[in-house]
Amino acid sequence: QVQLVESGGGLVQAGGSLRLSCAASENILSFNTMGWYRQAPGKQRELVAFITKSGSTNYADSVKGRFSISRDNAKNTVYLQMNSLKPEDTAVYYCNAQFMTRYYWGQGTQVTVSS
Repeated sequence: QVQLVESGGGLVQAGGSLRLSCAASENILSFNTMGWYRQAPGKQRELVAFITKSGSTNYADSVKGRFSISRDNAKNTVYLQMNSLKPEDTAVYYCNAQFMTRYYWGQGTQVTVSS
């Protein structure tokens, strides 16, 4: 069973930064993609960013230029560096790993941005 453990969430003021980490129990290069999603209260879960096995990245328009996804293959860890945070970035952030038709999720980490 694949396990994904997120960390790094917290409370930050608008304009601040946070770095989220997602540690996987398996070799992250065994997945087609790994990414970050978020879900704000009363809203649907949405894609924030993902990175493919080859290292290509993709971002939601709302975070382009502010967030950056990266990985450390040796540590089986994916990161989400979040800069210039806005109150609308407040949400529970979930790590996701995808292989073929299988999707795995972490438990989520809360990010709260105060104005």
